[in-house]
Amino acid sequence: MAKYKFFIAGTDTDVGKTVIAAGLLAAANSRGLSTVAIKPVAAGCEQTSEGLRNEDALLLQQTMSLKLPYEQVNPVALQPAIAPHIAAVQAGRRLLAAQLVGYCQGVLMQRADIAIIEGAGGWRVPLNRAETLANVAKELQAPVILVVGMKLGCINHALLTVEAIVRDGVPLAGWVANQLDDGMPCYAENLQSLKSLIAAPCLGEVPFLVEPTPERVSGYLSLDLVINL
Repeated sequence: MAKYKFFIAGTDTDVGKTVIAAGLLAAANSRGLSTVAIKPVAAGCEQTSEGLRNEDALLLQQTMSLKLPYEQVNPVALQPAIAPHIAAVQAGRRLLAAQLVGYCQGVLMQRADIAIIEGAGGWRVPLNRAETLANVAKELQAPVILVVGMKLGCINHALLTVEAIVRDGVPLAGWVANQLDDGMPCYAENLQSLKSLIAAPCLGEVPFLVEPTPERVSGYLSLDLVINL
């Protein structure tokens, strides 16, 4: 069973959850730790000769040190690049939190030091009319690492997401500031505001990178505040 597990959530879609998740995996790998990851549901998959494939899930699969089949890394693959619950309806499927939890538990049973569970979109992305992806993190009691996409409005998005995570009773392990472009006005001031307002450690400040490979991103991240191995 994995010694440490983390749920990677974002303040919004396209804030770099996969970039940070892969960076955390690479950071752990560089310390000789074993890693595994799962993206239980992914929309925006492409049809290949091997079936539907999602580039984010493929990056996780390529970066983690333990080797698992794609179907275990991304058990629910949906083709349209839209909200997962809508994509599921279009595919004639129904997303259930219990089912996704089961998939995650299968991966968490692997003998790994670090297990990463990557969410989809933001914290309150619906799975169906009654459940959201937050239900998965809550059921697993997986400490959250929140990826804050550094852009105008990020403070409001971050604080609302933190409030929701805490209200749901899920531990907030830490957060990462991910700079989405190199021209954000008052970046330093926004970053300092977030550090003073979020009651969890900042695990890294990732600058805007033209080629954000897991290895490059890992250099800006620290696991020391969330693991003790």
